[in-house]
Amino acid sequence: MQIDIKIDESCKEPKVLIITEKMTPEIDELVKRLSDTKLNAIVGFKDDYAELLQQQDIIRLYTADQKVFAQTEQGEYRVKMRLYELEERLDKSLFLRISNSEMVNLKKISKLDLSFSGTICMELASNIHTYVSRRYVAKIKQVLGL
Repeated sequence: MQIDIKIDESCKEPKVLIITEKMTPEIDELVKRLSDTKLNAIVGFKDDYAELLQQQDIIRLYTADQKVFAQTEQGEYRVKMRLYELEERLDKSLFLRISNSEMVNLKKISKLDLSFSGTICMELASNIHTYVSRRYVAKIKQVLGL
């Protein structure tokens, strides 16, 4: 992909022009990202307070007791969105689904233990251990290039 940037001091608002032979999934994803004006944060609740959690600070998102939680270095927060809604909203290059009930931040993975037969044990930031369900192992290996 070729990228050109032209600086024009008379331009008041950035303009993006994509010249391509045909529409591809890569171009479609690029257009979606460029036009996405959603807030990059997720609202998390802890005690009686609501906090804006930045996506890069979230280690993992998981369900427990029919509730969704976001885990960060500062602790766990209750999230009022469902996991599938979060999956649609979060940066797909940053978060990866590892089971029906959990997503992890790829940048927070520190170690992978492949010695378990048919599954993968992940060590995340803050010494958190979690397991990839068998159903997602092939996808994880593909994404991580294993």
